[in-house]
Amino acid sequence: MAQEQGVIPVWFFVGIILLIYGVLIFITGIAEFGSPPPTVLAELHAPVWWGAILTLIGGFYTFFFRPKKPSGNPPAG
Repeated sequence: MAQEQGVIPVWFFVGIILLIYGVLIFITGIAEFGSPPPTVLAELHAPVWWGAILTLIGGFYTFFFRPKKPSGNPPAG
């Protein structure tokens, strides 16, 4: 991926947001694991699964689209 110097990809920020939301939803799912809300499919523990999925996707985007350090080579020209 060719990136200009000083440009941070928007996907890095999307990854951070997904990571934060995923951790919060996962923690909420763990907190209500013992007494799930009275819903039809509460035994599937959807917040735990969705929190884990969002955390993984957010971690992927944050890792692979993180800002790179400058290489130290001055631009030619």
